[in-house]
Amino acid sequence: MLLTDVLTLERVRVPLQATDKPSVITEMVDLLHATGGLTDRDAALNAVFAREKDRTTGIGYGLAIPHGKTTGAKQLVMAAGKPANPLEYQSLDNRPVTFIVMLVSPPDKPAEHMQALAKIARLMNIEEFRSKIRLASTPEALYAAIREHDTP
Repeated sequence: MLLTDVLTLERVRVPLQATDKPSVITEMVDLLHATGGLTDRDAALNAVFAREKDRTTGIGYGLAIPHGKTTGAKQLVMAAGKPANPLEYQSLDNRPVTFIVMLVSPPDKPAEHMQALAKIARLMNIEEFRSKIRLASTPEALYAAIREHDTP
């Protein structure tokens, strides 16, 4: 799986406007909805918040991967962004979040969902990738960093 087969430049936002966890989740769901990725915005938002309530998706290295499964998406959709300032996210490593990737998929496609989650987590283990993400100051630069390291 290539992340860039799912993530499009129009679904990359730098900087995100939100300044807290609930707002950034809402902003990213709204981005997916505005770009035609969701058939039911509210169902997707509820699914992502329900998953977040179960356990934080702030996994470390400044990364959060809020995600949810809902019939409000016909296929796996993805958005990515960087907040203007690091966000408190109740991350597993207790550090603020500087890079956010959102995934929303239908409940009947769990394999794609898990593959995307695993691939994002693997990329964050690469120091060169993390460095490029930190330096990205435009949607184009963030997308290019992802595309450069996005291998099958």
